[in-house]
Amino acid sequence: MNYQYKNIEGKKYLEVEQTDYSLIRNPLLNKGSAFTEAEREAFRLHGLIPPAVSVLESQRQRSYAAFKNKTTDLEKYIYLRDLQESNEVLFYSLLQEHVTEMLPIVYTPTVGEGCVYFSHLYRRPRGVFLAYPYKDFIEHILANPEFDLVEVIVVSDGERILGLGDQGVGGMGIPIGKLSLYTACAGIHPAATLPVLLDTGTNNPELVNDPLYMGWRHARIRGPEYEAFVDAFVQAVKKRFPRALLQWEDFAQQNANPLLAKYRDQLCTFNDDIQGTAAVATGALLAAVRATGSRLTAQKIVIVGAGSAGCGIANLMAQAMIEDGLSSDEAYGCFYLIDAQGLLVEGVQHLSFQQPFVQTRARVAAWRCEAQDIISLHDVIKNVQPTVLVGVSGQGGLFTEALVKLMAAQVARPIIFPLSNPNSQAEARPEDLVAWTQGRALIGTGSPFPEIVRAGRSFRVDQTNNSYIFPGVGLGVIAVQAVRVTDKMFMAAARALAACAPVNADPEANLLPPLTMIREVSYKVAVAVAKEAVSAGLAPAMSDEHVASLVQEKMWTPHYLPYMTGF
Repeated sequence: MNYQYKNIEGKKYLEVEQTDYSLIRNPLLNKGSAFTEAEREAFRLHGLIPPAVSVLESQRQRSYAAFKNKTTDLEKYIYLRDLQESNEVLFYSLLQEHVTEMLPIVYTPTVGEGCVYFSHLYRRPRGVFLAYPYKDFIEHILANPEFDLVEVIVVSDGERILGLGDQGVGGMGIPIGKLSLYTACAGIHPAATLPVLLDTGTNNPELVNDPLYMGWRHARIRGPEYEAFVDAFVQAVKKRFPRALLQWEDFAQQNANPLLAKYRDQLCTFNDDIQGTAAVATGALLAAVRATGSRLTAQKIVIVGAGSAGCGIANLMAQAMIEDGLSSDEAYGCFYLIDAQGLLVEGVQHLSFQQPFVQTRARVAAWRCEAQDIISLHDVIKNVQPTVLVGVSGQGGLFTEALVKLMAAQVARPIIFPLSNPNSQAEARPEDLVAWTQGRALIGTGSPFPEIVRAGRSFRVDQTNNSYIFPGVGLGVIAVQAVRVTDKMFMAAARALAACAPVNADPEANLLPPLTMIREVSYKVAVAVAKEAVSAGLAPAMSDEHVASLVQEKMWTPHYLPYMTGF
């Protein structure tokens, strides 16, 4: 570490070791034009930066003007990434000031483009690239003293990036983007974050044939080799960062659930695609049900996409129903999961984590279906008359006008969540859902969409963005030093999010609060998660008041501290 915090007569300082170019090239320490005259003298900066001394506000104005001058979202993404690598205080100050506008740039959907073109856009290193050939050096790599303050790690192997598939080493854009949201939304200090890419090769021929591709040019390793490599990484994390939170991100379905199952009781870890997606969808659903004036236990829920995300959503929603009074059998019986082979029913082969949601043959025997060998989405909507339709299929336009109108003819206020990312993969567009249901649908999307017109006025589309959940979960976990992450913590997070819903005061309002309230929401989620950790004995015993104060103390605000020499 090349800096230390000092508190002198009640005023906080940074005691900094670096000087001149090494200081202004360090994004955690660089103030750019905001170095004071005294700091320029003390750290030999005169002549290395323009003479006028700026303040953070004027730097934000200058940076925002440069951002607005970019003509495409990808150019804006590149600009913000460059700013992050130059001056992190300014980057996060700007991001917080314009969070609604910039969140879709630093994360979904634009981060997907950033991943696709990663090797062509690469400028400066960030995080850790652990390629399979480095399997024997993982501990040595993680021992770098620059990582001494790390408390949150996001890791991906780049195999299932959003709806874009295998992006190889380009998948690093996801951990970088996720950790940016940990800081922007929940105030976790950037020095406490570490993005990691496990480069286990790629099966994407476009990347393999790209002369500029920067990853390991090898077919993806599978089986025991893959498992041993991931295990070496996890064991190194446990040794180097025994109190850190490890988040799995964008792993392929065949790996995501097994990895979570294997490691969830070994260290503080979770999978955001499974648990974070489930929590934000459940929170939005709880809010939507309140808006309909119905009860959660009365819902009939169809989920298209029976992978890790779909089953994660179904599991958490089922647990919410159980908490609200249903038996386990009753709760799981409310769900109808559909994959490429149609409705999951008895006799379907190769099912694992989907098994609790398989419908019995007896239950569907009397259904009138279009074909004998498959029960389609149309069949399910016609026979079940669902109140909720959720899409995590990655199939753009799957929710057709005919299907939506069939559903809307059977329920007063249909709840429809096309959650697949990016926008091109969304099962339906919000404006179409409004038109096809005469404005009655309660809508949540996975990607950001422009405002829609409902009841003659502009209306914000609710993006069931995981950023409402995972930053607060991480904040709560590390604030009280929880040793594990549980599904009950995600349930607490979902209910805390639902409690923030504007529809609680007005049934015609939004399901989710605006992103301008994201830090407030993250704080409430963090407190709820931390209280659950304490209650479950997974964190030291403490009062609710102490929990709240620890969470508040952990929330960093981007501003410049005065610097002093002294190393």
